[in-house]
Amino acid sequence: MQHDGLPVAPGSAGAPSVLTALVVDDSFAARARITMLLHLGGWRVHQAVGTEDALRLAALTEPDLVVTDMVMRNGHGATLMRRLREQGSSARFLVVASRRTHQTRALAAAAGALACLAKPVDPRLFVDVMRGLAPTAPSAHARENSAALPAQESGPQAEEMFLSGLPHRLSTIAISAQAGDAAAVAVAADALAAAGERLGHAEVAFVSHAIARDARRGMVTHGRLVALVDLCARLGTSRGALAGQALPSA
Repeated sequence: MQHDGLPVAPGSAGAPSVLTALVVDDSFAARARITMLLHLGGWRVHQAVGTEDALRLAALTEPDLVVTDMVMRNGHGATLMRRLREQGSSARFLVVASRRTHQTRALAAAAGALACLAKPVDPRLFVDVMRGLAPTAPSAHARENSAALPAQESGPQAEEMFLSGLPHRLSTIAISAQAGDAAAVAVAADALAAAGERLGHAEVAFVSHAIARDARRGMVTHGRLVALVDLCARLGTSRGALAGQALPSA
């Protein structure tokens, strides 16, 4: 199966082990956006809401990469990075920030961050930054837990179900692509396309159908995957803004 720019499938000679990332943000939509992009790159991803939560998870998972918001209700990115270093973490750091000021960039650089990206993260820029850090495809355990969600029922709660299931659906497509499983990619993409059509998300349906067609030809186009993530992340961001409009932004 051809992977236009994607890491090789498991079993390739000399392939390194899967790397682990920790995404830290008090915004559900922001965490989901970055998590989906990391899954596309083959990372095993854990999520944390704030500094203390992140420190506990880091001690358990020993991440290779930490992607953290700079200003959160439950902590500060610079403090998190400093405390992780004090605990002996060798993770690489990437910072995202709603207000990407000179002071924010300076704090990120002083803490050892690879880069400071503006929120919401641009998928293509994120892929460019992560290009040199891409691991191999996900482990068998990750693939075993990546079964596609069932088709959603139509009805008044269908939209909420669709939006809630987007991270899992996208992870399923990404993990199947990394595993070189063209049939699974086609099935998952077709299911997402059908759900998108039923609920009026024409762009999501169009790109999903294109990914499914490519997969049936034994090919996965990286650009289409990134485009799909961007579309779905925008939907997820809109949902988060509506659900949490009373909350202060990070």
